[in-house]
This record gives sequence, C-alpha cells and structure tokens, in this order.
Amino acid sequence: MKKIALFYTFFLILSCSFHAAAQKDPKAKTVLDAMSKKFQEMNGFTANFDFTFQDASGTSDRQSGEISVKGEKYRLKLPDQEIFNDGKTVWTFIQSDNYKEVTINDASQMEGELTPSNIYRIYESGYSYKLMGEKQFQGKTAQVVELLAEKSNAPFEQVKLMIDKSNSSLLGWEMFDGQGGVFSYTFQNLKLDSSIPPSHFVFDVKQYPGIEVIDLR
Repeated sequence: MKKIALFYTFFLILSCSFHAAAQKDPKAKTVLDAMSKKFQEMNGFTANFDFTFQDASGTSDRQSGEISVKGEKYRLKLPDQEIFNDGKTVWTFIQSDNYKEVTINDASQMEGELTPSNIYRIYESGYSYKLMGEKQFQGKTAQVVELLAEKSNAPFEQVKLMIDKSNSSLLGWEMFDGQGGVFSYTFQNLKLDSSIPPSHFVFDVKQYPGIEVIDLR
C-alpha cells in the first residue's frame, strides 16, 4: 500500500507540474496579441535578417539574407537558396555555378513548421506561453515571451520571441529543437511595403531553362 501511495503521489506531482507548465500566461497573451495585430496592420514588409544555427557541440553557422512577407505569402533569400511561398505552393530554389534545382511542395505539407508568416500566430494553438521579462535586444527594450510545445512531436519544443516593448514589433526569435540545436533569427532594416505584388512570391520555372524540377505535390 505504501508503494502504491508513493506512486500515486508521484503521478499527482507530475500531473500538477504538467498542468502548471501548460498554463497560458495572460500577460504574455496581451503581448502576443499586440504583436499579431501589429503584423496584420503592416500588410506587407521587407527586411534583412541574420540567421544563426548552433548545435549541441557548440558548432555554429551564420548567414544573412533578405525577406518579404505579406499575409500568408513570403519569399526568403539566402546565399545558397531561395524559398517562395504564395500561400498555396512552396518552391525551394537552389543554384550553383553549374547546377539549378527547384523542389515544389504544397503549402499544406509545411503545416506545423515555423515560417516567417506564421511565427506571428504560432502561439494560438499547440503552445503554452509565459512572459519571461525584458532584455536589451538590438539596442531596444524587448519583452521576451517563451512558448512551450504542448505535444512531444512538435517540430520545436521551445520558442522564444523578442518583441519590441515600445511598438510590439517582432525583433527576432529563437527556436530550440530539443536535441541541443538552436535556430536564431533577427530582423534588421524592416520596411513596410503593402505594394508587393503576388507574382513576387511565385517561382517561374520558365525563366530557368534546363532546371531540374522535383515536384513532390
């Protein structure tokens, strides 16, 4: 009986701990809702960004790129690849001096992934969240909100958003894969641009004769 009582107590503690961890901090929600509203009001923007990946051993890689976002659409340009997403189709374009390739997926196949367009509303389902406090980030006072995945099979178990306290703009975010890997994104030179045409988010295969097409739709 004593062993059963101890097991029950242990189970109860675990249940209570999980429930506490899964809570959604109302203060954090206020910050997140303001960030999401700010994104919707922008109706399109362009920016430069820095991307850093660090694995469990401490080895890191850093790249800079350009990004355009409008609603569900985005275009992401890195030195070795470019990703186009028009909300329905995703094209991943890779080219070198003597080789060109594009992989095509349905946007629905990317569900669950964190993207430049859904990072603003990722907190709405699948994550608990809490306000961690404030820190200086890019010379600005940022409110740090931590998101914790509610399911073990989530692509990232933890996400930290850095949100400008003065105007609710998203300054950057960090994603933790649960295996020691950390992905960091930082926006720079963000400019509002509501005039970005739909064609900007579409990859035109016809412009690249001889390109290898890998269609996974």
